[in-house]
Amino acid sequence: MKKLTAEWIKKAEGDYVVAVRESKAPDPIYDAVCYHCEQCIEKYLKAVLVENNTDFEKIHDLEQLGTLCREYIRAIEKHTEELIWLTQFGVRVRYPGFGATLKDTKKALSITEKLRSLIRQTLKM
Repeated sequence: MKKLTAEWIKKAEGDYVVAVRESKAPDPIYDAVCYHCEQCIEKYLKAVLVENNTDFEKIHDLEQLGTLCREYIRAIEKHTEELIWLTQFGVRVRYPGFGATLKDTKKALSITEKLRSLIRQTLKM
């Protein structure tokens, strides 16, 4: 595994740990959980691209990143709708006028766990 790939994975895992930890807090901040779920998957997708020598722009759109990863993660296409849904928490949730709910948090965690597992298998982890 490339050093840069490992760095992306370390950052992705940090986001995953924060999301899970915050979700278990007595009074969780739903926006933070969903944001870190999005960040986790974004960084894992970028890790796959780096590992496979595929250039990508500085983007935060999980659907676009997923499209770039299709060659390496065949099953990612089945998760396009989930990637689209999770993308909203990368930027939008950080500003007034939009907030995550408990239902969003549960869905974000479920998607993140599923995609994290798929990507880790792809990276032979």
